[in-house]
Amino acid sequence: MNDRYNQRGVSAQKEDVHKAVAKLDKGLFPNAFCKVYPDYLGGDAAFCNLMHADGAGTKSILAYLYWKETGDMSVWKGIAIDSIVMNLDDMLCVGAVGPFTYSSTIGRNKHKIPGEVISALINGTQEYFDQLREYDIEVHLLGGETADVGDVVRTVIVDGTMSCRMERSKLVTTEQMRPGDVVVSLASYGQASYEAEYNSGMGSNGLTSARHEMLKKDYARLYPESVDPALPDEVVYNGKYGMTDATETSLNVGKMLLSPTRTYAPVVTQVLKKHFSQIHGIIHCSGGGQSKCLHYLPGPMRVVKNNLLPVPPLFKIIQESAGTDWKEMYQVFNMGQRLEIFTDKDTAESIISIAKSFNIDAQVSGIVEKAEKKEVRIENIHGNFSYF
Repeated sequence: MNDRYNQRGVSAQKEDVHKAVAKLDKGLFPNAFCKVYPDYLGGDAAFCNLMHADGAGTKSILAYLYWKETGDMSVWKGIAIDSIVMNLDDMLCVGAVGPFTYSSTIGRNKHKIPGEVISALINGTQEYFDQLREYDIEVHLLGGETADVGDVVRTVIVDGTMSCRMERSKLVTTEQMRPGDVVVSLASYGQASYEAEYNSGMGSNGLTSARHEMLKKDYARLYPESVDPALPDEVVYNGKYGMTDATETSLNVGKMLLSPTRTYAPVVTQVLKKHFSQIHGIIHCSGGGQSKCLHYLPGPMRVVKNNLLPVPPLFKIIQESAGTDWKEMYQVFNMGQRLEIFTDKDTAESIISIAKSFNIDAQVSGIVEKAEKKEVRIENIHGNFSYF
């Protein structure tokens, strides 16, 4: 499977990126989930600045395929949401709850992506911010850039940049993670009280793999613009599914893959209000999946996850389609839990209750132990896997 990643020009662990930034300044709190800067604009030592850039990645290609096949424009709002949430939920991990500012960056091939799609993306962005406001999450859209770059982009790429100014005293870093902490995992699937339909839990990571391993070879012929023409045929659309094929859930295959990335902002806002001093770390299990926390441990310790939430249907389908080793599945995908909170046992129960008040399943999934080096260990019915 790792060889297929390389042939497709993607990397699950972004080794080249980590190497490129290794010598850069890591900000005020090197172990924080997001880089924290001094208050350059305000000049107040009690405050700090955050800025984060992320996007929907190759999920936009799936939206393109689904739109072309069905005419359903609603998938483009989902891509706008993906770009927003991949920024917002990273910033939640350092305790940022707003107000936020946001600027979108859209690069399109004008011959494939008409103005109505651009309109759906931009208007969908503002509509989502209006929805977040109902939960006291304040995000202001400050414009952005939409560029016609057909020589560079075959369909469309949707990114965004989010910023926030906050008090340093309200920051959550991982410096307080310690042996004895428990890990509370929050489900990425199901239907939260603030979501309109069932969410498969996909998020916005691992979509290149999921798309090619699940979808039929027909898509390469029908939509050659959805594939890098330099890719070997054996790694292109190897699956058996069509976008509109039914699944065991209420969503078809396309909508399963396109479930908008769930934000945990309403939950985390309430958790921080009630338990700020007991929160020792928050991890967004995006790129790196269940091994993500390894990069943010403040010292030698082992995180043992031996009670993870059940694997939801989508990730079972991906695993069966690709034949991917379960160890790799847990390193590439969130596997049904995309946010984890490190805290003490008593606080954990309250966090679980807060999550469930939003109809989001949650449970204590593991514990932090003393160790000679940093390690994440997963123990479940699929095997025992260690990541270093």
